[in-house]
Amino acid sequence: MDDRLLSRVTEIPLVSHASPKRLARHVIEGVAPMVDCGRFPAKRIVGDDCVVEADIFRDGHDVIRAAIKWRRKNDTVFDEAPMVPVGNDRWRGRFPLRENTRYVFTIQAWTDLYASWVQDFVKKAGAGRDVASDLLEGIRLLQQLRARTEDSELEVIDQALAKAHECLSVRPADAADLLSSPEIVAIAARYGERFDANTFEPLLEVVADRPRARFGAWYEMFPRSFGKPGEHGTLRSAERHLPYIRDLGFDVVYLTPIHPIGSTNRKGPNNRLAADGSSPGSPWAIGSPAGGHKAVEPALGTLADFDHFVTTANRLGLEVALDFAIQASPDHPWVVEHPEWFRHRPDGSIKYAENPPKEYQDIYPINFDTEQQFELMEELRETVLFWVGHGVRIFRVDNPHTKPVRFWQWLIGAVQERHPDVIFLSEAFTRPKMMKALAKVGFSQSYTYFTWRNSKSELTEYMTELTETEMKEYFRPNFFVNTPDILTDILQRGGRAAFKMRLVLAATLSPAYGIYSGYELCENAAVAGTEEYQDSEKYQLKWRDWDGPGNIKEFVALLNRIRNHNPALHRLDNLQFLPADNDQILFYAKSTPDLSNVLLIAVNLDPWQWHECTVTVPPWVVGTTAGQSYRVVDQLTGSVYTWAERNYVRLEPQGQVAHIMRVERGR
Repeated sequence: MDDRLLSRVTEIPLVSHASPKRLARHVIEGVAPMVDCGRFPAKRIVGDDCVVEADIFRDGHDVIRAAIKWRRKNDTVFDEAPMVPVGNDRWRGRFPLRENTRYVFTIQAWTDLYASWVQDFVKKAGAGRDVASDLLEGIRLLQQLRARTEDSELEVIDQALAKAHECLSVRPADAADLLSSPEIVAIAARYGERFDANTFEPLLEVVADRPRARFGAWYEMFPRSFGKPGEHGTLRSAERHLPYIRDLGFDVVYLTPIHPIGSTNRKGPNNRLAADGSSPGSPWAIGSPAGGHKAVEPALGTLADFDHFVTTANRLGLEVALDFAIQASPDHPWVVEHPEWFRHRPDGSIKYAENPPKEYQDIYPINFDTEQQFELMEELRETVLFWVGHGVRIFRVDNPHTKPVRFWQWLIGAVQERHPDVIFLSEAFTRPKMMKALAKVGFSQSYTYFTWRNSKSELTEYMTELTETEMKEYFRPNFFVNTPDILTDILQRGGRAAFKMRLVLAATLSPAYGIYSGYELCENAAVAGTEEYQDSEKYQLKWRDWDGPGNIKEFVALLNRIRNHNPALHRLDNLQFLPADNDQILFYAKSTPDLSNVLLIAVNLDPWQWHECTVTVPPWVVGTTAGQSYRVVDQLTGSVYTWAERNYVRLEPQGQVAHIMRVERGR
């Protein structure tokens, strides 16, 4: 025998004849939801059912049964939910996610001896075969079943046994109809022996987050810019802007870092070093003699002022998200107290942060390779828990892709073990696999490439990846249309129409989206040849005229009202792209499972030119029959139309950039 072949043969595991363990007869594969072979949890929302599917089959023709076994992760006893076949050996079941916690589940499959016997007995009896011996087997199975059946169903089994014995002495085949009755088969399925049962391994996990982890509109702000012109804003003055944010329809107000800012190498306008000390500096240069990550910048106020800000926001129906940036200014207390947490050059100096050609002389990155790694991790966990103690339940994490992935898995798990309602947003504009890995290990939401997807093909391809691949099980996108770091080319050049168009796309394609303060004013001045804002708010105070000409505040508020009033926009997995015979018009549908809320959305992707097209709506998308017309109401304008399978659409940059048509029923 060839040595290579012999090597392969010897690798095949053999079953010992002395082993008491039986061969598993059932194959359970293709289980969903399952992320990376069960290494990471799938993500769902409290109140949802977790729908579980799998391919389940066995050798031969015996009848099989299957069930989901599930429990809260910290429990010990499993509940059970039945699975049913849905075709081609695919099975489906579901279990409820009633609490904001982590669940584990698996699948058990077994052979139903009684149903298997009935299946063969009926065939033989129908073919005129002598089935006396077969009936004796059935009687024995019924007797075994009787020993496990509860009182309320004993009478049914006893009557069946009596009839079977009568038939045995007269005509055994006559027992077929009675013994194959749905009632008896159902009793046998409930109480019968789980013969040759085997269970899928490993246990799979699903995280049930609160609804805000999936749906919400975010508003990003620098509190220091919300003061009187010429004055540094405070948390108290920024608090007075909260009703404005509430009235725009936002759910989350995200604060850039509020911690003390270092003075060493402090940055001034447009990222230049500010030698004169007049600049307020970058909020991400965290740490000064006033404190570090657990303190508030004195120019903003006090910790009590922050608590008041959070209380006011909550009273207005807003949640506060806080920036969590793991880095330090040269003046951070950590630099003196824990010098081992930083990388030192041979000359003893500490390396500052760089992203060539950009330099961040005011920021020291953290060294996760330190010998004091555990102490560092503990401090970072306690920092998050400190702010949780001050009412923060959402953290936007800055540059998580520059820290160890396993650290995030540990940190998020440790925090959510105590506070399962805490949400983490990953701000990682980086390589696709790193972005996916961060989502898998626990981040509740993720920044995305949406910011740079503009064409119809780009948007369709990217949204298909998010909604139809394994990513849908663990990656929740948050479509920020801009950030303090990103003012895309289309916003720089496309004017007001571009701001409206991109807003509609973000707010209707994804359940979670966000804007950076000033978007509603269509701010579009950039440093030439870059995506950086001119006179960026990252390095200086910025005062705005909130009622300035050309603003789209009413449009923002209207769009957020539409989102809140249409549950079809609260999910990601219900997106359906539909035909539109113009590459500049993107057309898609979103609907609830029962089609009680169906939206048909058309967006002009060209902010400079009007476009027209014919859009096609298959009847099954809206729950109609072929040739049937129906009424739609544009949620942006209130206009009413009669639509059918093919419909004319015209969209103009200076007029209407999009349709959001709601299908009306019973009118």
